[in-house]
Parts: sequence; C-alpha cells; structure tokens
Amino acid sequence: MTSASGGPAAASSRPPATLAQKLVARAAGLDHAVPGTVVMCKVDLAMSHDSSGPRRVAPMLRELGARIWDPSKYVVVTDHYVPAADPEAEQIVRFTRDWVREAGITNFIDGEGICHVVLPERGHVLPGRFIVGGDSHSPTGGAFGAYMFGIGATEMAGVLATGEIWLRVPQTIRLDWHGALAAGVCAKDMMLFLCATLGLAGGRYEALEYTGAAVAALPMQERMTLANMSTEIGAQTGVIAPDDTTLAWLAANGVDAATLAALELSRWRGDDDAPVLAHHRFDAGALAPQVAAPHSPANSAPVTDSAGESIDIAYLGACTGAKLEDLRMAARVLRGRKIAPGMSLRVAPASARDQQQAAREGTLATLLDAGAELLPNACNACAGYGATRFPAGSRAIASTARNFAGRMGDAGSAVWLASPMTVAATAVTGRITDPRDLLA
Repeated sequence: MTSASGGPAAASSRPPATLAQKLVARAAGLDHAVPGTVVMCKVDLAMSHDSSGPRRVAPMLRELGARIWDPSKYVVVTDHYVPAADPEAEQIVRFTRDWVREAGITNFIDGEGICHVVLPERGHVLPGRFIVGGDSHSPTGGAFGAYMFGIGATEMAGVLATGEIWLRVPQTIRLDWHGALAAGVCAKDMMLFLCATLGLAGGRYEALEYTGAAVAALPMQERMTLANMSTEIGAQTGVIAPDDTTLAWLAANGVDAATLAALELSRWRGDDDAPVLAHHRFDAGALAPQVAAPHSPANSAPVTDSAGESIDIAYLGACTGAKLEDLRMAARVLRGRKIAPGMSLRVAPASARDQQQAAREGTLATLLDAGAELLPNACNACAGYGATRFPAGSRAIASTARNFAGRMGDAGSAVWLASPMTVAATAVTGRITDPRDLLA
C-alpha cells in the first residue's frame, strides 16, 4: 500500500483504514479520513439520468448563473422515459437532448441502457474514483472499488457548479461471505437474504464492504448486483476491493492498458485490522434461493416459503436482473423449455451491448425460443414508467430491486422479487419454483 504522497513512511504511520475510508481520504486530499468527521471531496465524475438530471438541475444552474464545472466529467443517460410512452415523456426526453447539446456535454448515452450498467461498460467507473449519481442505486459503482453514492437534484446542482461535495466520513459494516454459492444461487439471493436479515435500515447510511471467498468468486456483473442493492439495506454505498477480475472486465470493455496500469489496485483494499461498526459473517454454501413476498425486499425468505404461489407475469429486467450475466443465468434454466400456458415472460436487457452479446452467443435465442417478449433497453417496469407497468390484480415475479406497492404498476398488483434463475423457473411452471429443481 502507498500513501497519497507515495512515501512508505507516511503509509506506516497512518492508522488502519477500511476501503471506504481510503477512497474518501483520496477524494478529500487527506492521509486518513476519520469516521464521523465532515470533509470536502473533489468529485471525479457525476451522472444523471433523464428523470433526475437536466430537467431538475438546469433551472437551478440558471438561477445561480453557474456553468458545469467540467462538462467532460458529467455523464447523462436516458433510461427512465425512453422509449417515450406519452407527450410528457417526449417533452422530458427532448429537453434532456437539447440541454445536453447546449451545455457541451459529450458523455451522453441516449437510449442504450440503464445508467448503472452503461456507465461502467463505457469505462467511466474505475477503482479509486469518487463518483456521485442522481439515482438511489448509484452505489453500483462500488463493485469496481470506487466510492459512488446517490444524491438529490439540489446536491447535484452544487456538484455541477463546483465539482465538490461535503461528506460525512462513513463507518464501515463488513459483510464477509465465506465458502461458495451452490448451483442455482447467485448475488441476488445474497442481497435478498441481507434485506431480511439486516432490515431496510440495517446499513445505517454507512458504507458496506463485501468481502470473502464467495464475493471474490463472483463475476463483475454479479458484484454490481451486491453494490447496487446496498441501497435496499439503507447504506450510503457498498464497496468491493478491485482485483484481477475487475481489471479483466475493464479491459474487455475498452479501458486502455495505460489507464489500467495506473490504477494501483493494492492501494484499494481495506485493512483487516481497521475498526468497523459491525462485522457480519455468512456461509455462502448454506444459502438457498430467496424470494421476497409483496410488498418489501425485507419480506425475503427461502424459495420454499413461497413455492406454489401462482404467477402470471415473469419479468427479467432492471440493473439487478437483466445484465448479460443475469440473462445467461435465466437461459440456463429455460434452455429447451417453454413458458407455461397463460404466462407472460418479459425480458428487458439492461443495455444494448449486453443484448447484442446475448444475441451473438445464443443466450437471447434461448429466451425468445422459450416464449419471452423482448422489451427496450431501459428501466421499463422497474421505474414504473411506460407500457410495461403491471395491471391491477396481476401477480408478478421480478428480478428488480424493489417491490413496494404501486412502484411497478397498479397498487393492486402483487410483485415477488427473486433471482433471474428463480424468475425463469417460475415462468416455466406458472408457480413460484425453486430453480434448483430445473437445473438438476
């Protein structure tokens, strides 16, 4: 490990620190960030989408007479209101496109996928970076060893005007997953289990640090699911130490060799002896597939508790359930099978790039052959926009992050949350089904 100044003497005299503390210290220009203190951090990157971004921050910047501090460090994504389903949505998307052009923002990703997925796949999220996003699931970036969290429109306007933000240095809650996940169990199951075990406020708006052999064995997009759903436990962010898996994924997604070589991965690891607020240990091998009953992720329990519930809509979508790895997991269950009569299986790949790769390798064909309906690369039902909302009286199982009443459609609909494999297994039988039964 090296200090901010690169000197070994400084490193040896610095107190042990968690990964979150090290990331915040770098952003604040400090040798050590003390939990509970308030520091000013320089922002490496800011991200907004069409719902949280231009239409909300533009009026505030105009009133302040402020310009964006560095247009090259602001990424805008359209994903909530595309494709536009009504005149209001059309106006929001049009305003976003016009303002981005007028503001000179070159990092504009228009209708190509969900912000939390397209941001890292374009190489914008790197280990060591301090990033803010205009969406509650912005902690997704923590999967790459970055400090990323969600902020509101007023805070975003301040960031865009100054390039800085105040932050209370968080304490760390360490979540250590030892052992190995069994077949049919994945990161989504880990997070639903944590929602039930720790509760929706269990993160105390602090930083979660995911460690252990089971976490290290996960591919990047599965790690993204862990970091993303840190929000569901009430944390400010969730972080995972970067490693060779991180580097390989970034290289495959176009990050150049010189940038990768300069990342200093050994610097971005939490010290084992750093004080933490809590240290929870879990046996990954003992985890069963999880299902969250309506209307909260905290209503999670082993799939056997919900098995047999009749379902009419199976939804593979969102940043926690329709990335390439998620589509592959669903395809393993669906291969050679058809969805049950009367069942609707809707698939909204999280990004155009993921959909294209799924098509090249045959994963998409497997889903379509089973009877899936393909939806646009956007938030769709997860955000409660567009024509994919669930109607009153419907009973759905979804790979999304939340199932609050009315979020994904009519308040009279009922939504169970599960992994892509459990969603796929349920689509085959028409009832909530343990994916292990079909994988066997």
